[in-house]
Amino acid sequence: MEALAMRLSQLDAQAEGAIRVVMFYDTLMRRRVDLPALARASAGLAECVAGIRLHGTGRVIRFGPDGGERRDAQTPVSSAAPLTLDEEEIGTVWLERPGPPVPLDEVVLDRLAIAAAAVVERYGPARTTMADPALVELVVSSDSDEAARVRALRLLGFAADLPVRVLAVRSRLPLDRIGGLVCPGRPVKAAPLGDVGVILATTVDGTRLPAGVRAGIGAADSPDRSWRQARTALRFTTSRRPVVPYDSLGALALLARIPPEAARDNADVAAVARIADDPEDLETLDAYCATGSLRRAADLLHLHHSSVARRLEQIGKTLGVELTEPTGLLRARLALTLWRLLDG
Repeated sequence: MEALAMRLSQLDAQAEGAIRVVMFYDTLMRRRVDLPALARASAGLAECVAGIRLHGTGRVIRFGPDGGERRDAQTPVSSAAPLTLDEEEIGTVWLERPGPPVPLDEVVLDRLAIAAAAVVERYGPARTTMADPALVELVVSSDSDEAARVRALRLLGFAADLPVRVLAVRSRLPLDRIGGLVCPGRPVKAAPLGDVGVILATTVDGTRLPAGVRAGIGAADSPDRSWRQARTALRFTTSRRPVVPYDSLGALALLARIPPEAARDNADVAAVARIADDPEDLETLDAYCATGSLRRAADLLHLHHSSVARRLEQIGKTLGVELTEPTGLLRARLALTLWRLLDG
């Protein structure tokens, strides 16, 4: 009887300790702490070094029982547990205790893993990094179901209640650098998909894109629609207008839906294709279509307006339109845009 009583008292003590651990982490989660605060509190509770690692970013967070961040070499792990989100292992939590684990270590790690997963889901990784292209494709693909899309966004670090904007980018600069510029200090991920770069961001400042970058910016809240819009907007970019938000296109976006065969068969588009063989004529037509003014086009080209007038007269004959008339200018603009859409 005495032995049974002793075992029951030990069980009661462990049960009380486990309840206290659960209450400890419930309090931390109500306070909406971040990952470093979570690791620091866990180290103080366990009285040993506690660590958290996120597989997606490689980020490692370690704190000692004194509350200080540990950047020294990791000591042997006494016990560890997987960090999972939506049945996907996204990281690991562990304790670095000298000697074997103590009875409540398993409970501590279990609650630490649950709390860390909640933090990742709420805030996501803090730093801008290149993302897994497969996850990004899952987010922007129109074939993905909504549950898979939400799960992929969570794994990439985006909160469920924030809209995600999509950019389609062509550039020789690293995509993560571009992402950091257009969305500083906020969640942003980048990955290449085929010959186009994809940037997912919660906010977008197109004015921060560096020179030499062509980018289309989607407008829709849903990532799959925003991606389609961004790719369409990218097709409308030019050297004079390297960044095109989709919502700035208006009815012009409908031009992207015209079948290529129909565009090639159009007489105005075919005439622009012939003009394109002469870079000077093409540049002149582009400047005039962009400004709608002979004198402003001359300023852009750094030419005398009489020289530009002579070029436009010859270009008008090739197109078969009078460029100085509103209808002729409209036809030239549409034909030039369609030719560029064909050229990609």
